[in-house]
Amino acid sequence: SIWNLSQTNRPFIMSADLANLVARLEKVATRLESAGGAPAASSAAAGGDDSGESPSLAGYDEIVNGSVKAFVAAGQAIGGDIAPMITKVEAAFQAQRAFIEISTKSKKPDQATMGNLLQPTSSLLQEIVAIREAGRRSDQFNHMSAISEGIPALGWVGVEPKPAPFVKDMKDAAQFYVNRVLKDFKESDPKQCAFVKAWVQVLDDLIAYIKRVHTTGLVWNKSGGDASSFKSAAAPAAAAPAKATPKPAAVTKPAGADAKGGLFAALNKGGAVTSGLKRVDKSQMTHKNPELRASSVVKDVKPKAAAPARKFGADAKAKDPVFGLTGKKWTVEYQRNNGEPLVIDNTEVKQTVYIYKCENCTIQVKGKVNSITVDGCKKVAVVFDSLVSAFEIVNCQRIQVQVTGICNTVNIDKTDGVQVYLSKDSVAAQVVTAKSSEMNISVPSGADGEFVEMPIPEQYKTVYADGKLVTQPTDIAG
Repeated sequence: SIWNLSQTNRPFIMSADLANLVARLEKVATRLESAGGAPAASSAAAGGDDSGESPSLAGYDEIVNGSVKAFVAAGQAIGGDIAPMITKVEAAFQAQRAFIEISTKSKKPDQATMGNLLQPTSSLLQEIVAIREAGRRSDQFNHMSAISEGIPALGWVGVEPKPAPFVKDMKDAAQFYVNRVLKDFKESDPKQCAFVKAWVQVLDDLIAYIKRVHTTGLVWNKSGGDASSFKSAAAPAAAAPAKATPKPAAVTKPAGADAKGGLFAALNKGGAVTSGLKRVDKSQMTHKNPELRASSVVKDVKPKAAAPARKFGADAKAKDPVFGLTGKKWTVEYQRNNGEPLVIDNTEVKQTVYIYKCENCTIQVKGKVNSITVDGCKKVAVVFDSLVSAFEIVNCQRIQVQVTGICNTVNIDKTDGVQVYLSKDSVAAQVVTAKSSEMNISVPSGADGEFVEMPIPEQYKTVYADGKLVTQPTDIAG
């Protein structure tokens, strides 16, 4: 222990004051250790032993060989851009299975060892998210998003004491994109719907498994061995420099008035005692830089200047505008300050329109298409005839929309400033809003068809009445 003052080069006689000091230091050490994370409650039965397969591993194998296998088969059936992501998802579950197998044979390790053991799973999750970000123009972007939003659920192994609600939160995030796929392909392609339903089933099975076996956190084998023995040969070398960490100078100094005064002053700082610690740059971390392990010297790195905050709509560098049809998807991207309206004609019912990162321009869609999505735009006006599905506005500012034909649904999400003009045939359209403000709907009225503007409420009040919650707009919501 770093608090063992008897390990000195000369005989030591502990005074009453110094004994009291040691007691206080022991209390501080206990607090720091408890702050680092208390072990989760576990049972030896769930941990299992080497004599046979544990319930923990057997239960996870049921998921891998059941719903995960069915999900992979459903993904292979639809193919397309989603195929590489399916392979990564299957590999991520296999990596987590290997981690759970370690937990059934070893005691709970420290945080550093835990991070090394989780590295294979973590790397795969990052690759899955990267595939989604690179596939924004893909017709299967909603499929990719459903997986990308749900796959972080595999991080439950590091959540205590309630990992099941954590997985449910990830499932709810994925459900938003699952519903989009179900809406777009409900009647046209049942295989697409079966694929996203299989993904939801994987997450449901994972929640049920955690509730049954790992209620308060991942179960480790209390009578097992050292988890570090399961690491690769390079992993122990990464932890070697930690042994060279010097002990606190105050502890190794001879007892004296100055030494005691300094220690008491540090103790009286409370939580601020760690304020003087220096942040370690990634280039100085030995586990991320193998070349540093051969030397005990770590080069000093000057802190980098903070990058300026990015404004809405500002890109790292200007990108070329895009306007064209790819397969069944019209893509309009990075259009700025266009004097003349951009016109999309010769459309078909199965085609979709995706408008992304446009600013200060007008877009007209002639004919009837399946759906239109406006994403990350500012000061954009969209005029269209008719839609089979829905018109969606996401992460935008100051958008104007006018329908001249039929539109049944308008979805507005995370947007500030929306003006929607409905035609006489679309006055019964459903308008679904979330996390948005300054929204107005204009509908034709009278024989002359003059538009009447009405605001969408932004503020609500909820009361408990007759055994249920009742929510209504407030009087000042409009």
